[in-house]
Amino acid sequence: MSDIADIFIIGGGINGVGIAADAAGRGLSVVLAEQGDLGGGTSSASTKLIHGGLRYLEHYEFLLVRKALHEREVLLNVAPHIIRPLRFLLPYHKGLRPAWLIRLGLFIYDHLGGRKLLPATSKVDLRTGEYPGILKSEFELAFEYSDCWVDDARLVVLNACVARDKGAIILPRHKCVKASRSADCWHVGIRDMNNGDYKTVKAKILINASGPWIDEVIEETLDVTTRKLIRLVKGSHIIVRKLYDHDRAYIFQGGDGRVIFAIPYEDDFTLIGTTDKDFQGDLLNVTISQDEINYLCEMASEYFKAEINPEQVIHHYAGVRPLYDDGASAAQEATRNFVLRLNEQKTLLNIIGGKITTYRVLAEKALAKLKKLFPGMAAEWTSENPLPGGNFRFSEFEYYQNKLGRDYPFLEKSVLHRLFRSYGTKAWEMLGDVDNLEGMGQDFGAGLYEKEVLYLMDEEWAMTAEDILWRRTKMGLHMNQDQQGAFIHWLANRRPD
Repeated sequence: MSDIADIFIIGGGINGVGIAADAAGRGLSVVLAEQGDLGGGTSSASTKLIHGGLRYLEHYEFLLVRKALHEREVLLNVAPHIIRPLRFLLPYHKGLRPAWLIRLGLFIYDHLGGRKLLPATSKVDLRTGEYPGILKSEFELAFEYSDCWVDDARLVVLNACVARDKGAIILPRHKCVKASRSADCWHVGIRDMNNGDYKTVKAKILINASGPWIDEVIEETLDVTTRKLIRLVKGSHIIVRKLYDHDRAYIFQGGDGRVIFAIPYEDDFTLIGTTDKDFQGDLLNVTISQDEINYLCEMASEYFKAEINPEQVIHHYAGVRPLYDDGASAAQEATRNFVLRLNEQKTLLNIIGGKITTYRVLAEKALAKLKKLFPGMAAEWTSENPLPGGNFRFSEFEYYQNKLGRDYPFLEKSVLHRLFRSYGTKAWEMLGDVDNLEGMGQDFGAGLYEKEVLYLMDEEWAMTAEDILWRRTKMGLHMNQDQQGAFIHWLANRRPD
């Protein structure tokens, strides 16, 4: 890299790493700094869906829904290991939206985005097959439609890996503390959050993709006074033990106009969320409130035959969405579309809003805005190139998973499934020439081995137990307190090789 990078990106969430990967793949030199772990904020606290956003149709967000629906299948093709098709059951509630309106909305949803791979909407009799006894008896009919599930934290890390492999410099746990513009470039001061070291990086373009911190970065880091660009909306989720055995997700309508999802999660659990609540607290300490836990339990209990109560919640998480402040009166009505604000004089691009489904499109449009500044930039490329480990068709998932089992027969089926679901064909790189269980190193419990942990630390920037147990893997859900404690102790006392 030259003394002056082409682009400096503040923020290592999905938008930041998506832009970094796209830009590096077009031949631009890129530096990205993230004050915490990659995807450690909003991007790992989503409902984990690649979806068009069915409810956004009611707010006339047709362009957003169309873009998102098209992206479902693009992303399914480039990341079939961490993204999978998922069918959703929308029970007909006689007291809420009429059946004709639901059918109309789903007809539009089926046809708006050019669906090719995913199956169309159908009707389901909840009194037959796998469904009786799960929901209350008054729910007899459901509409079933398609979307996709994603491991959001891994989507972030894999994009960061693409950026790195294309030449970008990725700096997790480096906070941008000062940025000023001279005649020919930006001078960006960053501090290593591990040891306090400070250095300055020069770049032609500064991209502010700091998510919920965007206004703070503009005012405090760039020392610019401007109106607030974003509205902070907290979304919270709860996780309970598995509530049913089939592989469908549910979408429930609430009397307040909102919807929540109940999604099969990590084999043994059900994920329920999300809330929409304006947020004004500490962005470094975003937690679910008891009122939100109660709300999610009560709304789910309106549908499930078995009552859901707060005592059943075994884990929860919350994140803050940085939505463009369009003046909407209610949090759930604020637009989920993204807005890109380029100040050509200062060569500053602010990334406002967006959703995980449209991160790739956002990156393309962000770079399109910079085309005049980099006229030699290569063409768009990300829609046809798989993310690391995703170089197979989603219909071939079972074939490659079985092959992994044949090559590493000493691993349990549940471990093989998780490894292929997490790493795809990169699982072979991670496991290497190990030919017995002893070669996997220490067993931390629930199928997490030292071999995998070292790979995450060496190749995916993992440093802390939280990085490993709750983001790059979700093994914290499967390990007991003693196992988690022992792992934390091992990590704290590990000496560098």
